[in-house]
Amino acid sequence: MTKEYDVAIIGGGTGGYVAAIRASQLGLKAAVVEKEKLGGTCLHAGCIPSKALLRSAEVYTNTKNGMAFGVVAPKVELDFSKVQERKEGITNQLYKGVQHLMKKGKIDVYEGKGKISDSSNVLVTMKNEEETITLHACHILIATGSRPSTLPGLEVDGTHVMTSDEALQMDQLPESIMIVGGGVIGIEWASMLVDFGLKVTLLEYAERILPTEDKDISREVQRLMKKKGVKIVTGAKVLPETLERDNGVSIKTEHKGKEKSFSADKLLVSVGRHPNIADIGLDQTTINVNRNTIQTNEYYQTNDSTIYAIGDVIGGLQLAHVASHEGIIAIEHMAGKNPSPLDPTRVSKCVYSSPEVASVGLTEEEAKSKGYQVKLGKFAFRAVGKALVFGDSNGFVKFVVEEKSKKLLGVHMVGPNVTDMITEAGLALVLNSTSMDIAGTIHPHPTLAEAIGEAALAVDGNEIHA
Repeated sequence: MTKEYDVAIIGGGTGGYVAAIRASQLGLKAAVVEKEKLGGTCLHAGCIPSKALLRSAEVYTNTKNGMAFGVVAPKVELDFSKVQERKEGITNQLYKGVQHLMKKGKIDVYEGKGKISDSSNVLVTMKNEEETITLHACHILIATGSRPSTLPGLEVDGTHVMTSDEALQMDQLPESIMIVGGGVIGIEWASMLVDFGLKVTLLEYAERILPTEDKDISREVQRLMKKKGVKIVTGAKVLPETLERDNGVSIKTEHKGKEKSFSADKLLVSVGRHPNIADIGLDQTTINVNRNTIQTNEYYQTNDSTIYAIGDVIGGLQLAHVASHEGIIAIEHMAGKNPSPLDPTRVSKCVYSSPEVASVGLTEEEAKSKGYQVKLGKFAFRAVGKALVFGDSNGFVKFVVEEKSKKLLGVHMVGPNVTDMITEAGLALVLNSTSMDIAGTIHPHPTLAEAIGEAALAVDGNEIHA
């Protein structure tokens, strides 16, 4: 059986289903092929479930510390089965919402595995494996996402060694855990699990955690995570061949020629993600692949002109909101529109740990490496009334601006609710604003966002409350 479409999308994750919705809005007949569940990794094994667990960990910690707010809770217990139940409830509710959006947009969804047979055809093997359907389309969009990476020798067994996929499905918490990798996912899991009461050891190969963030942010997160009880070891080269899995796990690391042993009940491998490009028919195309990522132009068009690719399979910023925006650009380009290319320096990035981290634009180091003469503005949350009321005054907001023009180059935040505050800075960058523009914006009092206005004032030494 063959069915005709304007665009056939392989992968129904955040990038794929958003692209399908945009195609529908533009009057294009769209089909989505998804081998598991609509919503993909973000909805079912990433963004949403992990944030649900982080929220439960936050509530648990705040309840235990309620005396600081005058709230007496003499016996606070954690029912992890209820935590998981809440997580699943949120995920299922959103999953139903995505299914509704597909029906609303008259988008056909095929539950099965899609494979490109040539530049205009996708062969779908349905889940029952008894039926195949060919989707003939003017354009094909690859949005197959990624999966957790591991290291040779640290093969996942689901019992002793896990990735975030397996960790999300734990039915009970261990007493201790080692985390290999101090990037975004590793830091979020370390924060969550220490708040749940686990003994957490984090091993990071680089000399600092969150190595892609501004150095000041990285240092502050490390300080606060250690204060929470996370044991952080940087510059640690994990030696997989030393892994032992009896009665828990133990492993050795090497640093400056010296070996050190670590042990815990479980080990979580958090060393990045690997693009899902195997067995999707790339060999039937002229698509260029480099270092396991599909190469595209600025509109996400491959060198096989009718085929586009977005999201984790093309590398770059592996973020759900980036994949969605890439999907919209790709569809608009297919439709003959003139979309503006995505500027990665305008993308807000968030870490949902406690403390939260959010950033947009260039770090101080990146700005200097590009030849900018920079000025900095920095303001601590401890001087913000709302932060004291909120009960969390750790962290700060940091501005990086071009010295003469005061043009905003980057904003970096660590502290309470900063993932909800970063969009102001993102909009300022889109509008090519200066620090003076933000300083002149009246920030309501009392709010956490006052720290943004004060940091902007601090660029010129004009902060009020410091």
